[in-house]
Amino acid sequence: MSRLLTAWQHAPTHKRVWALAAPMILSNLSVPLVALVDSAVIGHLPHAHQLASVAVGGSLYSLLVWVMGFLRMGTTGFAAQAAGRQDGGALRQVLLQGLLLALGFALLLSLFARPLKGYALQLMQPSAELDALTQAYFHTRLFGLPAALASMALIGWFLGTQNARAPLAILLTTNLINVALDLWFVIGLEWGVAGAARASVIAEWSGVLVGLALTRGALLRYAGRLDRQALRLWASWRPLMSVNRDIFLRSLALQLVFFLVTVQGTRLGDATVAANALLLNGLMLTAHALDGLAHAVEALSGHAIGAQSRTELRRILTVAGGWSLLASLAFGLFFLLGGELFVSLQTDIPSVRETAAVYLPYLAALPLVAVWSYLLDGLFIGATRAREMRNAMLLAVLISLPLGWLLRGMGNHGLWLAFLAFMLLRGVCLGSIARRLQRQGQWFASTHAAAAVTAAPQQP
Repeated sequence: MSRLLTAWQHAPTHKRVWALAAPMILSNLSVPLVALVDSAVIGHLPHAHQLASVAVGGSLYSLLVWVMGFLRMGTTGFAAQAAGRQDGGALRQVLLQGLLLALGFALLLSLFARPLKGYALQLMQPSAELDALTQAYFHTRLFGLPAALASMALIGWFLGTQNARAPLAILLTTNLINVALDLWFVIGLEWGVAGAARASVIAEWSGVLVGLALTRGALLRYAGRLDRQALRLWASWRPLMSVNRDIFLRSLALQLVFFLVTVQGTRLGDATVAANALLLNGLMLTAHALDGLAHAVEALSGHAIGAQSRTELRRILTVAGGWSLLASLAFGLFFLLGGELFVSLQTDIPSVRETAAVYLPYLAALPLVAVWSYLLDGLFIGATRAREMRNAMLLAVLISLPLGWLLRGMGNHGLWLAFLAFMLLRGVCLGSIARRLQRQGQWFASTHAAAAVTAAPQQP
């Protein structure tokens, strides 16, 4: 306990954590705020199926984007460890590899998105009106997919170099433009659901252009040259691809859970799926804020591991963990006391408001349950311990799915109870693995994987 107290009292660590966390919290909060604006604008149109179409179409699009989360998370870990070693050549290589992977996967996903969308909508069994609007929204959003994936790679790379201002610029550009165009297209031009989708596409391309422009200044801080010959060799791609594979499987399992929540909610009626979407916006608001601290853990823990500093790593985890707990308590109280206002700001449809109000206590409990998985994810990403992240997620899903099946008779209450159990299990599984690695002294062994990125033969 005395070691934790000493770590908490280290003022320079508080400054380092908040120097990264504060800009990331601001930028991350802008992401769910876009969803909130979408819901608020579409939610004030006359029909529940219009709001539900944005919820379902956005869920399908998010599934495509966030299963590619390794483009950010894998890039952050390797970039952070390269920055800790002051290896400018490796930083340039990680940046280019991330962007190339983003482009390749965007093209691949675009080929498979339409047939997968058809199967997904068959599972949901939506009404005819909901089905037509969802397809139109989803097809439009696909035009922004390359930009969305490239932005993820750029944000991950900037975080790895402990540069939080550039991700802030990317996300604020994307989300502020999206909000402005959303209001113009949906309300001003009366384009409805299609207007919301077009606004998002334009905003995503604007954000990635800002990010690309900012890489030049960031690279000036790290001397080095890109080894073009190494990029042609599989040895230079293997560590990154191995980590990305495991993060992909982890992200796929996570998105499967969110997708199943949407599917089950859709079967319970348009008002229920719309209400659940509004409540999940609250979860996204909480998660993106707490992820600001988790992103700081990613960058700083990766830097500490690259520099082989156990003391620095302990200080970072203690400080970030303490602030994460305080923030989660604040969010829980906010949803408990102001949840009805939160819902009413998003929609004036009586049936949706009434349905959402019933399930607000679950939303209030979520921040305290989920905070630990966010924090531990940051540690595992910084350490490039993707295999352990994957195993923890798969275990949590395997336990939660039978629980969800057993609780299905309770309707939407059972759905929310199963979801809470899943979020709790994520943290428990990650915590158990983290404790085992700590006992075995394995956290700093991951630097060998990072170093392998630059292990390819050099030109004579």
